[in-house]
Amino acid sequence: MPASTARAKGIAARLSALGLTTRVEEHARYASIEAEVPEALPAASWREVLEVVAEADRFGLVASSLTGRTLWAVVNKAVPATGDVRGPGHQR
Repeated sequence: MPASTARAKGIAARLSALGLTTRVEEHARYASIEAEVPEALPAASWREVLEVVAEADRFGLVASSLTGRTLWAVVNKAVPATGDVRGPGHQR
């Protein structure tokens, strides 16, 4: 299992332990975590939630009257160890 996937699953597990429903998805360059945040989440739990998502490379919250509140976090996959970090056709 790639390190990014393990980190993402660890973050998701900790969010689940706080009572949030989570899902993890693999993408080409990162693993993403989404969690539905209930309206009744206690203020004290927010501190714990923020401590958990702070371990990700990026995170945010999307709030909508239609879909509710969704917390998201992204864990980047490792940068290639070769000199070709800019992709094919973009070498100097």
